[in-house]
Amino acid sequence: MDLKFSHIDVLVNDLEEACSYYARLFRAEVSRTQTWDRGGLRVHYAMVRFGQERFILVQPLQGNLKELLDSQGEGTIYRHCYTTPDIEAAYDEFIAQGVQPEDENGIALTKDSLQSPSGTRILWLPKKFGNFSIELLEESELNKFIQDIF
Repeated sequence: MDLKFSHIDVLVNDLEEACSYYARLFRAEVSRTQTWDRGGLRVHYAMVRFGQERFILVQPLQGNLKELLDSQGEGTIYRHCYTTPDIEAAYDEFIAQGVQPEDENGIALTKDSLQSPSGTRILWLPKKFGNFSIELLEESELNKFIQDIF
């Protein structure tokens, strides 16, 4: 499977404050705020980038990430995100290995349900080790999304 590291997701209590801090500290570019709302999970988020580096700051409003923020605290890195040129091939490879890709709420995904609220095809691996999550996104779609939000 052809994977490239993309970014990490970090939980914050106040998205605006966190974005301002990293913009000032690193002279980073900060994307427009986006909202993810699906299946009981609702968050506001923004991408921060400087040079080739980037991460996403996530302010949970409801759902499992709000519960994680409340229990683990601000600054929790809960997800590593990778890109792949072909999300369907990655899906098939996981299924062949006996691993069922999931959505953001831990519900099994079918190959027909990889579309996300952001427009990027995406899947998650089951959380095998605590709250740590791995996300895969289709590379070309993620690159287009990033261009659109900055």
